[in-house]
Amino acid sequence: MKHLKYLSILLLTQMLLFSSCKEKKTDNPEQLKSVLIGYFDGIETKDYKKMRDLTTDDFIIYEDGVVFNNDSIFKMMKSFPKYTAEYKFENLKINVDNNSGNINYFNHADFVFNDTTKVEFDWLESASFKKIDGKWKMDFLHSTVRK
Repeated sequence: MKHLKYLSILLLTQMLLFSSCKEKKTDNPEQLKSVLIGYFDGIETKDYKKMRDLTTDDFIIYEDGVVFNNDSIFKMMKSFPKYTAEYKFENLKINVDNNSGNINYFNHADFVFNDTTKVEFDWLESASFKKIDGKWKMDFLHSTVRK
């Protein structure tokens, strides 16, 4: 009987150990990439609703030493002269689990202002994401000029 008690404890301990070693569930990294690219598509097309729909209510951006939220980004975009923009993303490194994720990447943008002035930008960026009500949303973006 004594041996049965020890055997039961040993089996219970092993079950607990094996259950804690199970592989962590992860979500599809392409979903995070889609949110990121969708946000920048919103910048290209000046689709403020799309940008807001893809971000959390407390979304913030750190760029060039300044903290922005969607409202301040929209205000800045509206102050620009007429423009077109095209973004290209490289070296995307995506980490995701069931409820959070992040991406770090290089971002290149080609802007044309007033149909004449061409400007290029290169950034090092990282973004973090949360799953809210089953949908992925970006909650933070950090952008630094690439040298």
